[in-house]
Amino acid sequence: MQAIMYQGKQNLKQGLLMKMISAFCLVLFMNYNAFSQTKVPEKVIKDQVVDIACGECQFKMKGKDCELAVKINGKPYFVDGKGIDDFGDAHGTHGFCNAVSKAKVSGTLINNRFKAKSIVLLNKN
Repeated sequence: MQAIMYQGKQNLKQGLLMKMISAFCLVLFMNYNAFSQTKVPEKVIKDQVVDIACGECQFKMKGKDCELAVKINGKPYFVDGKGIDDFGDAHGTHGFCNAVSKAKVSGTLINNRFKAKSIVLLNKN
């Protein structure tokens, strides 16, 4: 009889423990969901003079291939909306993979990328 009571208490303890673990996991999941859906505010850039070059070659950014990037307030961002060869051969003597140029840019910073509305080169090195 005592063995049956002991076994019943063990099952009760295991059931309670499982409920506590499940509740803890649910709370963690809800917190993760709440934080992962937090949007980073967009920042509008208008006619700002920036450095422009290949993100991988000149700004030492991690990427898969040579990709156009701009440095805004000292921080590099990959560019969406314009390609690295849109301004000439990126691997040419003065191309973006071999030199940093200046440009006047307008667009929006969204999710650590610069969505270009306009890019006007100011000089070629």
